[in-house]
Amino acid sequence: RYLQLKAPHVERFELVNEQNETPRDLLAKAKVLVIGAGGLGCEILKNLAMSGFTDIHVIDMDTIDLSNLNRQFLFRKDDVGKPKAEVAAAFIKRRSPHVSITPHFKRIQEMPEDFYLGFTLIICGLDSIEARRWINALICGLVEEHGFEGFKPIIDGGTEGLRGNARVILPSINACLDCGLDLYSKKATYPICTIANTPRLPEHCIEWASVLEWPRLFPDKKLDGDDPDHIGWVLEKASARAAAFNIGEITYSLAQGVVKNIIPAIASTNAIVAAACTNEALKVVTSCHPYLDNYMFYSGLEGVYMFSFPYERNPDCLVCGKKEGSLSLTATTTLEELITALRESPVFQLKAPTVACGDTR
Repeated sequence: RYLQLKAPHVERFELVNEQNETPRDLLAKAKVLVIGAGGLGCEILKNLAMSGFTDIHVIDMDTIDLSNLNRQFLFRKDDVGKPKAEVAAAFIKRRSPHVSITPHFKRIQEMPEDFYLGFTLIICGLDSIEARRWINALICGLVEEHGFEGFKPIIDGGTEGLRGNARVILPSINACLDCGLDLYSKKATYPICTIANTPRLPEHCIEWASVLEWPRLFPDKKLDGDDPDHIGWVLEKASARAAAFNIGEITYSLAQGVVKNIIPAIASTNAIVAAACTNEALKVVTSCHPYLDNYMFYSGLEGVYMFSFPYERNPDCLVCGKKEGSLSLTATTTLEELITALRESPVFQLKAPTVACGDTR
């Protein structure tokens, strides 16, 4: 029966629900938020517009860099330096005038709770685990606070070179993102003794410059991976060390990639994962077919391999489970030591924890 249905953008449908609504009607009513307008986000925005979604919002805090143009096809050379969300929205609007697309050049943390309550579902095309965890915790919290009104399905996509994944998160029903933190790759690390004494790779020299030399020479200044002057300094120091140890040439992009832990993005992987995310969004909104339950993995390392499985909820998850995290402190523990403990704790796995207190009376 499903194979006989026509595409979402045609005039007639055979399938209707109890309210006599066709999938086309449901797509027109849906309000979708796309988080991220990078390599994955550009593909998702294009797919949504071509699939019949007519009310789309996109939020991204980044501006366009020259290095983005090889895979983020909504941008052109003249757009370098402009906000990704605004340029992507304008491009989609030119190609699909019937689509209402609203850009937000902001951090996701800057938007109020009511902003997220207004959407039918949320699609994440983020390259930051921290940002994905933040939105996951927020949406799971909305369900606890607002009940069904706060229930917003999340479709999360991610890519890493020739590998990618897509998952459907139904807050309070199936596994949230934090239930499967072990699925995500950890940042590559190198032994300090190797970095300091016997470097063998260009990455060792970059780590020496950024991890050892920068804090020693600039103890009160944080290394900014997006600052050309900072990366230029790292490149200069790392190149000199590489020459001293007869190690190959170090490029600016490699230096920035190591400092920011950038994993090369591949356009075909983005396209495959974005297609999977859009397909799940279509199924969630229209109920035209059962949606993914609940995790899909793709690998293009050796041929093309895809596998899906139901990832189970973790009853000890700090976001959607029953477990409460705890830390052992003493009466002399300082605030700085508390934040460090939260950052290093294997239970919390927080990168930039914040602390707030209420009335202690």
